[in-house]
Order: sequence, then C-alpha cells, then structure tokens
Amino acid sequence: MSDQIDQLLALKTWAVVGLSNNSERAAYGVAKILIQKGHTVIPVHPKAESVHGQKGYAKLSEVPVQIDVVDIFVNSELAGGVVNEAIEIGVKGVWLQLDVIDAAAISRAKDAGLLAVMNHCPAIEYKKRA
Repeated sequence: MSDQIDQLLALKTWAVVGLSNNSERAAYGVAKILIQKGHTVIPVHPKAESVHGQKGYAKLSEVPVQIDVVDIFVNSELAGGVVNEAIEIGVKGVWLQLDVIDAAAISRAKDAGLLAVMNHCPAIEYKKRA
C-alpha cells in the first residue's frame, strides 16, 4: 500500500470530489495541504464553488484539464459512482479518504489499471513522510 500511496502523492493534478468552501469539512483542510505540497487542486462539488482560489466544477466530466488523481470525500454509498466517472475520464489514480469504504470500487479501479488507495488521507501520509 505504501508504494501506491507514494506513487499517487507524486502525481500533480488532483480533483477533490466533495470540496466546498466549508472550512469545517476535512476536504477543505486536506486540499489546502495538497496545494502547499505543490499539487494543482480542482474542486468538484455540485455547487461548483471556487475554493482556495481554484475554479470549481459540478462534475469530473466538466473539468477541462487532464486529472491525475481523484480524491474522494463523499459518503461510501456514493464513492463507487465517482470511481466509475474517474475510470471513464482516464485518470491515473483514485484516493478514497478515511472512512470512505468501497472495496468493489477499488477493485474496479485496479482492474482498469488505476492506482487505488482506500481509507487513508494524503495529509496524514505527508506528515508520516516529513
């Protein structure tokens, strides 16, 4: 798992699904850390808000640039659909956040050749590597 995490952290363009301007939500803080670590962060949320100065989009399919990693901050029941979208648009990896659990979705992502991590947080992983 550590190897997959390292490979994902090396990728630069991250779409964060579930990211809004609610600073109380974990996605907000994690996105800020990703930006501090040199990543381009693209907010994806039904409200399509701009967050941390980055233009937001309502759906992954609306993002006009190539996405490397889809970081998923939605309920586990919704994660599979997001993984399916990520596979469709040709990303390199998916990251299901802490407590976002969908083993079948991770299996589909791996079968499609994607890097896939579940139940981890990139902010915590960066702290472990500091």
